[in-house]
Amino acid sequence: MSALIISLVVIFVAELGDKSQLMAMTFATRFKTLPVLAGITAATALVHLASVAVGAAFGAVLPTGPISLLAGLAFLGFAAWTLRGDELDDEEEARAGRATGSAILAVGTAFFLAELGDKTMLATVTLAADHPGLWGLTGVWIGSTVGMVAADALAIVVGRQLGKRLPERFIKYGAAAGFAIFGVLLIVEGVRAW
Repeated sequence: MSALIISLVVIFVAELGDKSQLMAMTFATRFKTLPVLAGITAATALVHLASVAVGAAFGAVLPTGPISLLAGLAFLGFAAWTLRGDELDDEEEARAGRATGSAILAVGTAFFLAELGDKTMLATVTLAADHPGLWGLTGVWIGSTVGMVAADALAIVVGRQLGKRLPERFIKYGAAAGFAIFGVLLIVEGVRAW
């Protein structure tokens, strides 16, 4: 139980102000809340499961250079997609509201790539190395996943509130700029790590 609580608190605090929390806010301006949260949860659970495995088995860090470059390019693609915008007729808009698979996939993929080698992943590796055994590792996995999803859910709420108060054009350019900034930062991080 202590591994779960420690992991939840450590990862929640580490996630505050992190790029993935800002990503959650940005995605919340583009997609509905539930698909964004589902994508974040799936990606986080997978990344933190891998982190726990790495921390338990090797205590080593995965190479982050090529992964950061790939994530950076994906973010630049998201920026272009956001700027391009989409025009939907009424029928297409109704279908888009029901079809959330692409949003879950886009958010999940972006989060998965962005979290590989991130400080929250490294913190989870460290926590797993300090809490051996089935229950300790399970606690680290659940705690780190819940902590990160909770911090990102907070960002989604903030993003939703901003979306209600800001003009659509401002949100479009702000989201595109956010994706572009994250893309450039990830590319720089990838080049440095390589």
